[in-house]
Parts: sequence; C-alpha cells; structure tokens
Amino acid sequence: MQPDRMQRLLGSAHGDARGVRDDLRTYVVEGLGHRDGVLIVDETGFLKKGTKSAGVQRQYSGTAGRTENCRLGMFLAYACPLGRALIDAELYLPKSWIEDRARCREAGVPDEVEFATKPVLARQMPARTLDAGLPASWATADEAYGMDSKFRTFLEQRRVNYVVAVPKNQFVACGVRADLRADTQVAAAPAEAWKRLSCGDGAKGHRLYDWAPATVHFEVEPGYRRWLPARRSLTANAKGELEIAYYLCHGPIGTTMDELIRVAGARWAIEECFQAAKNEVGLDQYQVRRFDAWHRHVTLAMLAHAFLAVTAAHAPKAHTVWSASPQQRSVVSWEL
Repeated sequence: MQPDRMQRLLGSAHGDARGVRDDLRTYVVEGLGHRDGVLIVDETGFLKKGTKSAGVQRQYSGTAGRTENCRLGMFLAYACPLGRALIDAELYLPKSWIEDRARCREAGVPDEVEFATKPVLARQMPARTLDAGLPASWATADEAYGMDSKFRTFLEQRRVNYVVAVPKNQFVACGVRADLRADTQVAAAPAEAWKRLSCGDGAKGHRLYDWAPATVHFEVEPGYRRWLPARRSLTANAKGELEIAYYLCHGPIGTTMDELIRVAGARWAIEECFQAAKNEVGLDQYQVRRFDAWHRHVTLAMLAHAFLAVTAAHAPKAHTVWSASPQQRSVVSWEL
C-alpha cells in the first residue's frame, strides 16, 4: 500500500490537530480520570537527517544519550491507578529557528509562534490540562524542570502538589536558617535513617532504593509544607559510588513518606509511555517535515496509544479485547 493517503492526511488535509488533542484529553479523562492522577512532563528526541524538518538541529537528545541531529518533542503524560497515557505534546523550536522566519514559513511554522524554552512549554501543557478540568493531585518531573523555580511556583499557584527531582547543588529554603544545598541537607541524616522502600513496579519487579527521611523545611502557607527526601541506589556505579537523587516536594501537611515515594516513582510512567507509543503505534515512525504535520502525526499516535491504555484498563484481565464501545470511541475527522 502506498503511503500517499497518510502523507496527504498529515501534510495537506484541512484540520485542527489542537482540537483533536483536546478530544484526546477528554477521552483520557473519561477512561482513566482519577483524583490521585499525576501529571508528568518530559521530552524525547526524534533523530532526523537534513536541515529542513521543523525544529531540527544538532542538540542533546536524552533518547540517544548524546548530541545528535534531531528534533525534540515536549510531552505531558497522565498516570493514575487505572493506567497512563500521553495527553499533550509540543515540538520544541530552538531560538535559531524562530529567528529565521523564512525558514519557519518553509517548514509550516505559523508566524505567531514565538520562541519558548522547554521549561516554558513544561508550564503551558499542564496549564491547558488543568484549565480543561482533568483531575490531578500531583505532578512530577526530572531535574531539568524540577530545578526551575517558575515551574514549581506555577504548580503551587494551581494547587497541584509536586515531587520533582533537583540537582545536588540545588539551594533549598530552610525557614529562618540560611538556604542550604540539597546534598548538605541530606548529608545531615543519620545512617540509620535510610530505609529500603519500593517506588513502584518495574520490568524486573519492585524498584527498590534506600530513602532518606523527608526533611521538613518550613510551612510555606497554611496547610502546606515542603520536604526534601533523597533516593540512594543499592549498587555502585562505574566509579564505585552509590548514586543519590534529590527531590523537592510540596504538599499538604500530613503527607506521608510513602505518598511522596509513590509520586516520585510515577515519573517512570512517561518513559514507559514513550516506549509503548514508539513500539506499538509508531510515535517516532513518520516521514514529515512540516510543523503542523508533526503535530498531526504525534496527536494521532497519542490517540491510538490512549485507546490501548483505556481498553486495557477496562477489559477483563484474562482476555483483553482491543475494541471499544461507541461511548469509548473518539472520532477524528479532517476534511481531505
């Protein structure tokens, strides 16, 4: 079968990928929505040859683990006890692209699109989701976003609790005392304070780590506090060191350590979504260059992945049936 019809759908059909994204989010809310939902922000790379594809340039890709000629897509995932799915995406456009409007027009980038850093995009996607009423009590992200004070402030203002990774040299407020580095705070914990706990199931069973107690910094506002737990690996790295990850948390007074660890472990859900979406629905298997075509392909792939996730959540465990009722179906239409 020739790919002409799909190329036309992605490249020249009249339609609104943003509108379909909104339908996708509604579908996920209806199928997976849960009051304990966690929003997860992360990026993934798409290796690409040439210089014509919107957003492509030599830049670091965590997917490849090195600097490559690639595009970077920013994604938002939703994880809850019922399942997990990707619900939003933005193509990151480096500043060099935005400064060359002729190049942008050739790649289908609208003139109104301005430069936005990855941390800015990391705030825009949850904002859209929260405005749409998706139930979420928590958010989590890796160091790239956790260290951004504007990202944390945004979550606090939207009344979303968070557990975000921060670098060891992150300065954290400690009430009346001077601000201290994260590693200095954790180093003060006695050896017996570390407890071996699971932060969720992985491909090989429970993800076990040693966790230091969540040091309370101070009450930031009535009813809310910040904590700084730390996670230590059980085996040494190539340098013979036990790696320690630090988390800055914000939530209601009375939040337990188990709850903070659960949210920290939820961050892996987006990595699992990337892997499943790439392997099962072709998230990274496309031949489009234009900005709008990228969003159309990615949105359709996310929709297909969400369908699988919702179906799996509601089908009998013994014989999962990949079908949906009329109430479950999401109709995607573009005028061809």
